Amino acid sequence: MPEHISSHFNQELEDVRTDVMRMGGLVEQQLQTVLDALSSADAFNLTSVIDGDGAINKLEVSIDDACQTIIARRQPAAGDLRFVLTVTRIIVDLERMGDELKKTALLAYELCSHNKVNATQLYDTHRLAEMTVPMIRRALDAFARLDSAAVIDLNEADRKLDTDYRNQSRMLATYMMEDPRSISTFIDIMMMNKAIERVGDHAKNIAEHVVYLVRGIDIRHQPLERIEANLKE
Repeated sequence: MPEHISSHFNQELEDVRTDVMRMGGLVEQQLQTVLDALSSADAFNLTSVIDGDGAINKLEVSIDDACQTIIARRQPAAGDLRFVLTVTRIIVDLERMGDELKKTALLAYELCSHNKVNATQLYDTHRLAEMTVPMIRRALDAFARLDSAAVIDLNEADRKLDTDYRNQSRMLATYMMEDPRSISTFIDIMMMNKAIERVGDHAKNIAEHVVYLVRGIDIRHQPLERIEANLKE
């Protein structure tokens, strides 16, 4: 970010950026705990994900308050204003990631604590969740490094995640037809898969916000071909 005459203004912007990365780090921790639980079908640590969502929510409120204060006191313009607006968008996506991971943890806790599933039955869900790990990391790195090109990688990763999600949904539907007694269990797994798929969507959204920050263009809801064209301009 550009330097300003006021060192206090510089520090305020840097503090906001640091808090966004801290919020992202909490989301990554939540995801790792969910992954560990899915790999072993062990509900023991899932309560930390459920309870830990509150810390993510508090950070969102704190960062949003800081951004509003900066706008009111500093009246930022141009790149500084884009930075503040980008942060307010990114923290919404991070908070929603936390919500989706909490939802996954709640469903997994119900299934695992009552021995309704084993690790083998959660293998595909675990694989889906693993796909989101580099997506979140890439999105946060894009924000830290002002890397607008990351949006291409994340769009492609999200396409793969969506394809795997749809394939697993069809497979689970087949299982439900073959074994009606397990319908409720498979529905819970489908809901977990959907929550994980949404985590990938939010990671992609963050990369799109970074493009707005760096290039000043809004590429939300555009096809990949159009995004690539915009980045070449």
